[in-house]
Amino acid sequence: MKILVAIKRVVDANVKVRVKPDNSAVDLSNVKMAVNPFCEIAIEEAVRLKEKVLPLRLLW
Repeated sequence: MKILVAIKRVVDANVKVRVKPDNSAVDLSNVKMAVNPFCEIAIEEAVRLKEKVLPLRLLW
């Protein structure tokens, strides 16, 4: 069994998001990034399956 868990980096929930001065996008410079909370749940479930079934390969 192979397990693939796709994860996404998002801006940390405790950080105030700033918009660029030209209003074109979010200013991501010097912003703390974190793993999406829903992705953390998927990672935990993949680890549980790994411990339970022992798959051939665990891909992150």
